[in-house]
Amino acid sequence: MRSKAKDLVFTESEIAYLEKVSRSKTDELRRVNRANMLLLAYCGVTINDIAQRYNLTTTSVTELLKKTLAFGVKTSLNDLPRRGAPAKIGLQERAWIVYIVCGKPTAFNLPHELWSYSLLTKYIRDNAQSAGYPVLSGLSQSRLWEILNELEIKPHRINYYLERKDPHFEEKMQDVLVVYKEIEVANDKIDRKEATYEDLEKITISYDEKPGIQAIKNIAPDLPPQGHVYPSFSRDYEYKRLGTVSLLAGLNLHNGEVYALIKDTHKSSDFIEFLKQVDTKIAPGKKIRFLLDNHSAHISKETKKFLLTKENRFEFCFTPTHGSWLNIVETFFSKMARSFFRGMRVGSKEELVQRIYAYIDIVNKYPVVHKWTYLMDTVELPAK
Repeated sequence: MRSKAKDLVFTESEIAYLEKVSRSKTDELRRVNRANMLLLAYCGVTINDIAQRYNLTTTSVTELLKKTLAFGVKTSLNDLPRRGAPAKIGLQERAWIVYIVCGKPTAFNLPHELWSYSLLTKYIRDNAQSAGYPVLSGLSQSRLWEILNELEIKPHRINYYLERKDPHFEEKMQDVLVVYKEIEVANDKIDRKEATYEDLEKITISYDEKPGIQAIKNIAPDLPPQGHVYPSFSRDYEYKRLGTVSLLAGLNLHNGEVYALIKDTHKSSDFIEFLKQVDTKIAPGKKIRFLLDNHSAHISKETKKFLLTKENRFEFCFTPTHGSWLNIVETFFSKMARSFFRGMRVGSKEELVQRIYAYIDIVNKYPVVHKWTYLMDTVELPAK
């Protein structure tokens, strides 16, 4: 059992290398074990004892010694290349994988909504033979990831989009951009002291509703921060819902003032009440142009009837269907949601209403004129 071990002859550098690998805490375990086995064999330990110590067969230890004699110390610690090349995944196999990935699991009689890499790998393996692609029967999950990554396909994710259902989307968007361009020209004149706000013949207001604002009450009081022990506010998980309110808001695009009305609903009667409020705030004789969406309350018979009583006072410019992102007041709502409403707790719905109005007062105390920039360099005002 020592016929091969007795032939081992190592140089001092090879022995130093083996000792270094045998003591390593970061090298692969198989390399560390092989280095230790070679050192034991060099020191005269029998192949049988080495095999028992590392729970191996004597054949495995003998093969290690043969490899060392044939290829040297450093090569013997690693696995030699195996016979045969890995199965090649060709274009047809890739096309079949893409065909599966581009369909939902439900199309393949699976209940899942999206593919995971493990689910996809298992399905491909189970069906590759019957589909005529036996090379994929042993497909690994990592290899599948590499293939899909090369194709930039991520079947486990969802990216949202908004379908344009308005056949006249582009034309309506252009109308909105022209409004923003007119506002830009008017505001530039005010900035250059060539005109004043009072000189404007038309005031444009970006309007929308923010419904469903929840009044949420704590069951237990919030605990304040306590230095390094509790660096932030602590809050009990339980809470009570007190109802919702709707914020009707209009943003004056010339001076940054916000007009607000808070109601339990946002029906036609609520919208008309808002129009009446704005009517009292804008100087008589000026045209009031609203930039708004196609909500039913904005085009109802009740609203149209009210507008007839205010002839030449109001003008509406509608955003395209599913084009509310073109309405600049949405930026105001976004900021409000991220700062003012974040984590809000109140004792009653009335308190919520009061705090919203107080926030609007602060905004109007330090107004900011919002500017639209997207695609503005492509807009030209029509010749008068």
